[in-house]
Amino acid sequence: MYFKKLSGTKCYLSPIDVNDAETYTRWLNDLEVTENLTLAAAVIPLEGERELLQKLAAGSTTQQDYAIVNAENDTLIGNAGLININHLHRTAEAGIFIGDKSCWGKGFGTEALSLLIDYAYKVLNLHNIFLKTYAFNKRAIRCYEKIGFKKIGEIREAHVYGGKAHNIVLMDILPADFYR
Repeated sequence: MYFKKLSGTKCYLSPIDVNDAETYTRWLNDLEVTENLTLAAAVIPLEGERELLQKLAAGSTTQQDYAIVNAENDTLIGNAGLININHLHRTAEAGIFIGDKSCWGKGFGTEALSLLIDYAYKVLNLHNIFLKTYAFNKRAIRCYEKIGFKKIGEIREAHVYGGKAHNIVLMDILPADFYR
């Protein structure tokens, strides 16, 4: 069951539902979905995913994770969250993925991440939110730039995938970038 914690026009963010373990497991074992995530080399068993979702659903002061739900039909399409939330320095790392491939390239990721960033600034009182992505993940980089993220550097050849070394792109966003 989903609850509208943060609502947009295309989607909303809902607390994690442990009953979605099978859907997440299917997505996280699909190389096309995970090639842009740190999980590409992992094998995700159903029980392991169920245990992880239980931990995520319990929440913590340093991490918040949400299901991304299509507002039109109330179906799970992905996940977005903040990790390493530091309330003293007002920082966090953002992460997102759209697992439902039929929703790729339709603006769901942009809207979901925008909802999360707005919440991070207005409710959690954060100031700097950063993320990491692979240099070959052009679709994600365009999404992040559209929201207001700025490239702040690269870790050179730190990710080997497909027999090639790739850079990891570091990006961050401040309230002035987001609310421009």
